[in-house]
Amino acid sequence: MKKFNFIINTIFILVFLLINITSVNAQIITSAEIDELVEKTLKTFDVPGIVVAIIKDSKVIHSKGYGVRNLNTKEKVDENTLFGIASNSKAYTAAALGMLVDEKKIKWDDKVTDYIPEFQMSDPYVTKEFMIRDLLSHRCGLGLGAGDLMMWPDSNKNTTSDIIHNLRYLKPVSSFRTQFDYDNNMFIVAGEILKRVSGMSWEDFIEKRIMQPLNMEKSAASKKRLKDKSNVTSLHAPVDGKVQVIDIGWSEIADAAGGIYSNLTDLSKWVTMQLNNGKYGDDLSKQLFSEEAQQEMWAEQTIIPVKGANPYNTHFSGYGLGWFVSDVKGYKQVTHTGGLAGTVTQITLIPELKLGIIVLTNQQVGAAFTTITNTIKDSYFDLPKTDRLKEYSERWMKGNEKVKKITDEVWKVISEQQKKPTTKKVDSLYTGTYNDKWFGDVIISAKKGKLYFDSKKSLRMIGELFYYKANTFVVKFNDRALDADAFLQFELDKNGKAIGFKVETISPSTDFSFDFQDLDFYRVENKLH
Repeated sequence: MKKFNFIINTIFILVFLLINITSVNAQIITSAEIDELVEKTLKTFDVPGIVVAIIKDSKVIHSKGYGVRNLNTKEKVDENTLFGIASNSKAYTAAALGMLVDEKKIKWDDKVTDYIPEFQMSDPYVTKEFMIRDLLSHRCGLGLGAGDLMMWPDSNKNTTSDIIHNLRYLKPVSSFRTQFDYDNNMFIVAGEILKRVSGMSWEDFIEKRIMQPLNMEKSAASKKRLKDKSNVTSLHAPVDGKVQVIDIGWSEIADAAGGIYSNLTDLSKWVTMQLNNGKYGDDLSKQLFSEEAQQEMWAEQTIIPVKGANPYNTHFSGYGLGWFVSDVKGYKQVTHTGGLAGTVTQITLIPELKLGIIVLTNQQVGAAFTTITNTIKDSYFDLPKTDRLKEYSERWMKGNEKVKKITDEVWKVISEQQKKPTTKKVDSLYTGTYNDKWFGDVIISAKKGKLYFDSKKSLRMIGELFYYKANTFVVKFNDRALDADAFLQFELDKNGKAIGFKVETISPSTDFSFDFQDLDFYRVENKLH
């Protein structure tokens, strides 16, 4: 008996020590620790406002705003402040189509041309074989952000029909279904399929079939559809080295790719439903979409190679339908980020832990949400505490130094050229109207001895040209918040007159949706408008 008691006591002591050793090395993060982390993150990355929510086992255990929603007015951020969630809207588009699959109105493998006969890619085979699931999985063969300039930053003169028509002019960079390259325009096409099959606009479907059942009372499918705009965050970005409020428009034609506005209160309901396999309601008696549809959305459709060391021993990564999927410390992770000028967001699900993390910010520094999300994840994965803020801030600062070095060197060359008496003369060699098949017209004009760039569809893309080298100029856009200055390399005919030009981004920090590399301009006339 004594021997038995000794064994029991020994086991009890070992278990007690094991529990305490684990608690020393890692502990579930507290709200006070989150408060401290976010306040430091705001200052480190110069972000005016951040909101953070944690959902665990169907309960919201943390939901709070930090900082201000507008640097000028100093209005405070709270859990009800509305943010543009950007590409986190893509999961809603996938969910909406999943609901139509459940209703047997479509199949994931249906051909796009069955619903949009005018849909056409550059390759007839790709056009013929393109399925609905291909629209949602970034594997169409086009390059990163291809064609985004049709709707970014605010090309309101394009219509959905224009975008669908112009896809045929975009040149692939890889074979169909062989490579991951992020593509917004395919989600616009997916939104059009939703409209034609359901008989409702994408915006109406999202609000009536998803937001209303989940009681997402303050949310809307686009900013213009918000009923109450009294608590909406402003957008912020560095402009000439100082973070300022900016006003960048969003084309509603791209809502299916990134138009939704929501807040922590409403997004927590969306995340809770996701973690309950499509079920919602007080007793989970209602079903938004089937578990089969969810598993399809969460299944790897497109492989994303995992390269180098990573903090979570990730071995496999990919894109599902509207979600990124990967393994992290032995768990499945389902996540997405969103980025528009002036705001970046992240939603992360760890289904096996019934854990959801939401981080929304009103400045475009992704390192901020990564710091917060990964610190929270560390605590739930029982990892020893790691200073993620230090890790990501050092990486961010190095990136900024690299960008500054590159851009400073370009403007140094331009400054030196301006001092030379032999600098290129402004004359009719370059002026004229140039056209790219999918982007439209750009006018190069001369005014008071200076050259100017003027896009006729993307109305914010206007700026002065500065001579750089040989037949290359730099366009400096008037709207400095775009952060998109670019090289214009002119092609000359045998008489030395420009017959076309190509465009190349200068700064590595320029948003990939400025897909200048896909543009190919040719002179169409000499007479200016």
